[in-house]
Formats: sequence, structure tokens, C-alpha cells
Amino acid sequence: MRLAGKVALITGAASGFGRGMAERFVAEGAKVVIADLNGVAGAEVAAGLGPAAHAVAVDISQSDDVAAAVDAAVNRFGGLHILVNNAGITHRNQPMTEVTEDEIDRIFAVNVKGIYHGIRHALPVFRRQGGGVVLNIASTAGVRPRPGLAWYNASKGAVITLTRSMAVELATDAVRVCALNPVAGETPLLEKFLGEDTPERRAGFRATVPLGRFSTPADIANAAVFLCSDEAAFLTGVCLEVDGGRCI
Repeated sequence: MRLAGKVALITGAASGFGRGMAERFVAEGAKVVIADLNGVAGAEVAAGLGPAAHAVAVDISQSDDVAAAVDAAVNRFGGLHILVNNAGITHRNQPMTEVTEDEIDRIFAVNVKGIYHGIRHALPVFRRQGGGVVLNIASTAGVRPRPGLAWYNASKGAVITLTRSMAVELATDAVRVCALNPVAGETPLLEKFLGEDTPERRAGFRATVPLGRFSTPADIANAAVFLCSDEAAFLTGVCLEVDGGRCI
């Protein structure tokens, strides 16, 4: 029960890493707002988790949607202690000049600007409560970029730098800010990361990971619980690779 008494807002929590974190946070005693563009899937996840979870349909690129999600946490559970900026999108693995301008705009609106909306609306709540935790889900793509995902790589590099910037700026508000850098995992984005989801592509990618596998939602959730718990009270600005050694 390392998150007992905490209220968390997790974006993109209807599937993949976000769902894994939501399930683990509830198991550790937290109340969780599941914020996802897919409101139906989010509601199904919340129903499965019981009264400790509540779902809201949110486009994190839209300020009003994020404000409503923060309000939902406060109104439903009485506060907000943890903001997990997990929702993200990518373009298909392809040459950088073949990615459309609309795709690039959407990637940065979700992966980067979404964090702006999140902290803008969560920070007043954190200040009233005397502190809080922000966990940004970045990527190994921002640490060790590879060809074919240039604009996604750039957006996640921005998340890593933003995490460190937020950490130093918000420390006086007792707000810790950390990030996780997962290697590719079994999520809805995997096909786009690989270009096409084939046994050969999967085997080729696994060969680049020293521990020999993709990440799982459980891997990310385990690291997230630690960084969001009081056990990590003296950690801020940490950008932790959860990658089986890929970034070495």
C-alpha cells in the first residue's frame, strides 16, 4: 500500500503502459482518474478496478479537457497528489521527410504540449496541498534515437529536457518531477514503432535489447510506483531507463 491516501491522474490509461500503471496504483492503495481519448475503453478499465477508479474522456492537447480531468480528481476523490503524463502518439517508422506536417503537429501537441496543460492545471492543486509528484513517460527514443522515428524521437527528447526543467523550477513548491524512459513494449503503438509488426521485425528489435525482450506494462508500473511513492521523496529530475539495457 505504498500509495495509500494518494489520488493520481493518469493520462492514456485505457490501454498499454497507462492501464498497467492504473491497475498497479489502485493495488497500492491509490484512487485513480483514468483519462483517455477513448472514453468507452477508459470506462471499462475503471469499472474493472471498482470504486477506486473513475474515467474521464480527455484529449490532452486541449486545455479545457485537461482542466476537467483535474477537476474530476478533486471533486471525486478530494484532491490530486500524482500527475502521470503518459498519453502519447507516434508516426509510423519511415523516412523523416515522408511524415506529414499534420502528423508532426499532432505529435508535439500530444507528447509535449499535453504536459504543459497537465502541469498548468495541476499545479494550483499541488500548491494548495503543499506538494505533489509529476511523472512524465518519455522514451528511450529520446536518449538513443534511431532512424525512422525522427519526430517522435524529438518529442521524447523534449519531454526529458522538460522533466529536468520542471524539477528545478518546481522544487520550491515541493513538487517532484521525474520521468521514465521505456523501451518499446507490447502496447498499441508497437506496430508503428516497428514499421510493420512481423516476427522478423520483432526478433530484430529484441536483438538490440541486452535482456532480450520488449518491456511490459508491469515493468513500467513497478518503476512508476516507486518514483511516485514516498520512498523516492529525495528524487527529482530523475529520468529512469526501463529498457533491459538498450541505452547502454
